[in-house]
Amino acid sequence: MKDQSAAGILSTTIEKVRQLVDVSTIVGEPISLSDEITVIPVSKVTYGFASGGSDFPSKNNTQLFGGGGGAGITINPVAFLILKNGEVTLKHITSNDNAAERLVNMVPDVIDKVSDVVSKVKSGTAEQN
Repeated sequence: MKDQSAAGILSTTIEKVRQLVDVSTIVGEPISLSDEITVIPVSKVTYGFASGGSDFPSKNNTQLFGGGGGAGITINPVAFLILKNGEVTLKHITSNDNAAERLVNMVPDVIDKVSDVVSKVKSGTAEQN
């Protein structure tokens, strides 16, 4: 072990978690399906870690130390970014999105629909003149 202390255990645990989880774990490598279509997987990563230790009193100069550490990681695929003919769409693969996520995901569609309505109103006004 690197360091026989609670700080050493915590440091080693964090280092190992960093080695396991990086940005490419969350946003995966692009997968080219054809010249026009590329798919990029998106995952949700949750992790936690804990460590602890204690110095035990001893009668001689030998330091007695007891400690332990651990970590847990969960990786869940949640969506795919699809690049097709210069346009990007997000396809969710989970059905248990919370309300805030659903609202954020609806924004592009709402903007498109409002833009279409505005365009139709403008063209209708232009035709009337």
